Amino acid sequence: MERSFDEKSRLVLTSACSFTALWFACGVGISNAAENSVSAIMEEVEVTARKRARAEKLQEVPVAATAYSGEQLEALQTKDLESLAFKMPNVQLDDVGTVKNTANFTVRGLGVNSSIPSIDPTVGVFVDGMYLGINAGVVTDLFDLEGVEVLRGPQGLLFGRNVTGGAVVIKTARPSEEFASRFKVSTTDNLDTIVAGTVNGAISGSVNGRLTVYYNNDQGWFENLATGNDNAGASDTWFVRPSFSVQLSETADLLVRMEHGRMDSDGVVAQNRGSEPFIISTPDGPVVYPSATQIAGAFGITEWDNSEDSFEVAQDEEGYQEDEWSQVIAEFNQDVAFGGGTITNILAWREYEAHGLGDIDSLPVFGFHANTAIDQSQLSNELRYSGRFGATALTTGVYWFSQDLTYLENRLLAGGSVDITGGGEQDHRALGVFAQADIDLNDAWVLTLGGRYSTEDKDAKIATIPLNLCSLDGCAAYDFDDSESWSAFTPKVGLQWNLSDSAQLYSFWTKGFRSGGYNFRNAGINPATGMPYPPQVTDQEEQTSFEVGAKAEWLDGRLRTNMALFHNTIDDMQREENLPDALTGVAQIIRNTADATIRGAELETLAAVSDSLLLSFSLGYVDGDYDRVNGDISGDGVVDEVDLGLDIPRLAPWTYGVGLVHDLALGSAGTLTSRINFNHRDASPYTDNNRGMLSEVDMLDFSVGYRPSGGNYHLALFGKNMLDEVSEGNNTQLPITLGGVGASFTPLNKGQVVGVELTYDL
Repeated sequence: MERSFDEKSRLVLTSACSFTALWFACGVGISNAAENSVSAIMEEVEVTARKRARAEKLQEVPVAATAYSGEQLEALQTKDLESLAFKMPNVQLDDVGTVKNTANFTVRGLGVNSSIPSIDPTVGVFVDGMYLGINAGVVTDLFDLEGVEVLRGPQGLLFGRNVTGGAVVIKTARPSEEFASRFKVSTTDNLDTIVAGTVNGAISGSVNGRLTVYYNNDQGWFENLATGNDNAGASDTWFVRPSFSVQLSETADLLVRMEHGRMDSDGVVAQNRGSEPFIISTPDGPVVYPSATQIAGAFGITEWDNSEDSFEVAQDEEGYQEDEWSQVIAEFNQDVAFGGGTITNILAWREYEAHGLGDIDSLPVFGFHANTAIDQSQLSNELRYSGRFGATALTTGVYWFSQDLTYLENRLLAGGSVDITGGGEQDHRALGVFAQADIDLNDAWVLTLGGRYSTEDKDAKIATIPLNLCSLDGCAAYDFDDSESWSAFTPKVGLQWNLSDSAQLYSFWTKGFRSGGYNFRNAGINPATGMPYPPQVTDQEEQTSFEVGAKAEWLDGRLRTNMALFHNTIDDMQREENLPDALTGVAQIIRNTADATIRGAELETLAAVSDSLLLSFSLGYVDGDYDRVNGDISGDGVVDEVDLGLDIPRLAPWTYGVGLVHDLALGSAGTLTSRINFNHRDASPYTDNNRGMLSEVDMLDFSVGYRPSGGNYHLALFGKNMLDEVSEGNNTQLPITLGGVGASFTPLNKGQVVGVELTYDL
């Protein structure tokens, strides 16, 4: 059950008394707290947001961004991108939960609500310059990073399509010539165990190498009342990442990063939040249970709370998920005399494969189970130049991307009496040419002019699920075969005013595009015709954005403030409409539903109160409205003001966080660093008809770390979600025959976790 307000207040106060200070991280480029000085914390993180030849300081770049160094990510006990989900204004880095490791990221109210791999994101994820072509396999474990940048707002000029909300840039640690190693061991109150290590050093005079190994044994967190398993949601994840760099000459170098990993886990852990009476579809017809107590008793469960305030689950099928991936990224850099610039080429290849079984009805009876299979392979190359010609800094390049994707889904309903399989396959190619010029008009003013031309081709075949044309081994036939091409021009005009060495104002106007595409999970019966919904092409989504921002440092750099105001208009917004369907469980229809306007503001502040005390604060607000709707998104059978009045899915109006960090000097014994995070996110709709909601969440995290004076180890006690808040990956409505009125498929995130972590450096 959810704690009362008084209980939450007591827990917060107890935590405050237990630690020297509070830290509610807003992420304005916070640096390594383990170095035990506020000056180190205030040191700026360098970012690659403008794809210059050399990284730039975050405060100098006219982009709304939050950046974390590798040390900072370690200090925050960052296991994956979802660990940062609540720590930035107007940012949600959530796992959808339906298929594990599938990103449903949202920035500034622009996101997706789908686990369908053929649906393109609004927030692109880039690893060492490689764009991840699908949302699946994105929320995997992280370790040994150089840093993470979260760029808010459209990034289409330099990053291409599918970054209308923003971009997440992950940089793994580079090899260097100095020998160094780091080992990490952590465990939690549930005996989750992480063991990881990295070794780095020179292999020969011109070759450096790095080897990173990671293993995570997650014991699970949930109690499944239907099976008696106290550790539902368990998983094993490992990866190996060898990399090497070669100094080819005084002006040229090659960096190669490889990675292979695998995850084996239980299937999705989810609730069905249907209300009484419970109606369950069986091979012999619907069975009615008047109350939760009676359905629980029928399956040997003494008590079951399936409310939105509960973590209790009762799934008859715990399922499984198996992910495996391999990737190679080769980066070549050549300094040239032309413009004193650098030519960079990034060639990247990745293969990803996943298989899983999930209990979608999330009941102690076999109502709706689903098998899924994903097979994806991608190859990309970006060739770019960055240099300076007098007053003009120029970045220009060519990008090419190719991807093959296959998806299969088998649905089992009514105890397995309904057994239907469908899916699709797609050949995807994209090409982009871009250039950005930053022109110094004088010592204070910089004019930005740029543009990107993109083309894209997709060839797709779809087998509609109710037609049952496939098995998990492949499809015998397809009922839809189509090819489509799109092109777009992404311009940008910006102006930066450097008021001083420590303050700037900036503004820009730009456009962005999200790829058109196809729905590989074509399911559901049209009630008007009694026939399956036909597959359709979704047109590209177009965005026009205007932003004004300011960055400043005050009091000799002891106070840092960043803010931004933005206004976005979106034409032909792509949405996945989740509709209950009696035959197939859920009908998921992808189409261009509406035009919309989204506007908002962000503020991030970091203040060194003293040499040992740091205060941080963040605030985000976003508001959005439909300007025009293209169909019945409310589900009432008509298109009217009700549709226009609906809230945009995943748009959480308010996000905020506040806190402190404190270093307590223990003399010759060392330093004790204390921190605690509090972050809030408003409730928001998950489904377009607003019947499925994502809960309001208050997230409280803490850590207390000790490092001996001159020592090479760091020991930390940490806690996450200390208020034991219930949060969801999604909240999809199911038909009344799968749980009664309000029946839902609602994957859950973990509650409170407390652990200990030891890091040792050689």
